[in-house]
Amino acid sequence: MSQESFKIESKDLSIEDLFKDFYTVPDFQREYVWEREQVEKLLQDIQDEFFDEEGHIVKGPEYFLGSIVVCGDEDGTLSLIDGQQRMTSIFLILCAIRDLLLEAKEKPSATLEGQIAASSINDVGEEVYRHRLVLQYDDSKGILKKVVEDSAHLDAVTEKTTSVVRIRSAYRDIVEYLRVNNDTSPQKLKLFYATFTKRVKLIRIITPSLTNALKVFETVNDRGVGLNAMDLLKNLLFMKTTSDEYPTLKQRWKVLIDTIDGCGEKPLRFLRYFIMAHYELDTKKPLREDGIYDWFTKNTKLVELNDQPLNFVTTLIECARAWSNFLGAKDVDGSANPYLKNLTLLSGVARQHFILLLAGRHLPPRAFNRLCQAIENLYFCYIITKQQANTLERNFLQWSQDLRQVNDVAGLEAFVQAKFTPDLSKLRERFDFAFGGLTQTRIQHYRMRYILAKFTQYIEQQAWSNPAHASLDQYIAGAVEVEHILPQTPSKAVADAFDQKDQYDEYVERMGNLTLLEKTINTSVSNDVYAKKLPGYKQSSYLLTKSLAEKPQVGVNTQLNRAVEHLIPFAEWNSQAIERRQTMLARLAVFVWDMPGPRLMLDEDGTELDANDA
Repeated sequence: MSQESFKIESKDLSIEDLFKDFYTVPDFQREYVWEREQVEKLLQDIQDEFFDEEGHIVKGPEYFLGSIVVCGDEDGTLSLIDGQQRMTSIFLILCAIRDLLLEAKEKPSATLEGQIAASSINDVGEEVYRHRLVLQYDDSKGILKKVVEDSAHLDAVTEKTTSVVRIRSAYRDIVEYLRVNNDTSPQKLKLFYATFTKRVKLIRIITPSLTNALKVFETVNDRGVGLNAMDLLKNLLFMKTTSDEYPTLKQRWKVLIDTIDGCGEKPLRFLRYFIMAHYELDTKKPLREDGIYDWFTKNTKLVELNDQPLNFVTTLIECARAWSNFLGAKDVDGSANPYLKNLTLLSGVARQHFILLLAGRHLPPRAFNRLCQAIENLYFCYIITKQQANTLERNFLQWSQDLRQVNDVAGLEAFVQAKFTPDLSKLRERFDFAFGGLTQTRIQHYRMRYILAKFTQYIEQQAWSNPAHASLDQYIAGAVEVEHILPQTPSKAVADAFDQKDQYDEYVERMGNLTLLEKTINTSVSNDVYAKKLPGYKQSSYLLTKSLAEKPQVGVNTQLNRAVEHLIPFAEWNSQAIERRQTMLARLAVFVWDMPGPRLMLDEDGTELDANDA
């Protein structure tokens, strides 16, 4: 064999070029392990990198997604030894783009189709149609083939292995993300596709044998590729520290790294948000991860690296511990915080709000609790009105400087009124509009569940003022389900009775058609007609659901009566009822998320009332 055949080759390739070849994931590989957080993070990073707040393309560098290690088979197929999680996820994104274009009655390009499957010539000269990525490990059970060939019937797959469950979930999360962020527009989807395939790059390392590939894989994963900002900062700290303080620095640095690794956070994201929370930056020039070390070298005096390097590391440790607590829905002191728990449910993998949490970590408990509540409301408003992630970062960066000067509850309230309220006021019209047309297809499922839980919780809190209702956990537990009042899978009697038969599927997905219901009751109401569901709704312990059938009353002008005053019972369930309940919930949302501006509700006759004093 020639020396040439023993060469290890590496090349940076766009996704467009990467998927001109065929890949297999060998049967000895582990299962697909990515979950929603990793998939959503990949998509969000790409969105933030290439698109501005208005959805326009941003000119700039390419996005590097890391490296993959492959070895060639005799038939020209490349076996993935390292990188199967990313490659599988990328392949799912391509499939999702194709399917969304087809859903929009738009024919996918031949290039896109060819990146998913194409013909090749086998060893005997026959043309064979193959998928660009094939999973050979047993745990996959053919799920990727199902995504390629029959994605509309993934529910029919009965296998429940880890890979089947996670790949199916990843595909759905990708479809949902792309649908929400591109407003089902074929033009926007095509723009995302072109940007994704042309400007996202990976380094592909091709080795001559499996043994070589495994050695490269071990080297890449054990030794790392180059030094990142965290490594360089450590070196900088040692340069600024006297030799007799080396043991102390080494010990503190280990505590820092163990704390960050222990909560599963990426060190560079932590460092970046630490800087944004504690120092004044130019909001027109966002700090990127690849600029962190340069920023430290230019600001050693500002962060006291020259005079107090050990104190600086201690501050980093304190912030890392606070960060770990925030991830666990806890205050700086480790106390459970319901608003942080809600933010965890709401934000997914996003961490922009940690800028303000770090900036306000010095606040006394009551003030910090109020800050978390205000952040939850604002963050949700940004999500429901589809503000870009870089808008959050920019605002939180600007506000953190003032927040660092706040020391008590009164100061915090003034801060919220000065910073949050004007932003909420500007978004109020879009907030109302978003709720007026909200459906399950326009927002991620876990966020719709969060919305329904918040509505339900709010009414319970107003009625009972019981601390037991402070946590949202009881409303999102496995024993609670999202009930479609107009059934998703109707009987013929239900379908025939509905007044807008041609729009049945649309009305089923509307927020006004959804409520939370205990699983035990939901099983009994099933997919029956509304009249037969009403007794089940009456049994619910949730006032919002119970009020579909009857408005609970106790005495005269009691707290309970006032809480349910603007809830509307419905004798029948048709399109007008769904629209009316959607309006009722949209008006209620202003109270739930404490939006500034007019507060109007409907009475049972449909008359609009000023509810500012409610």
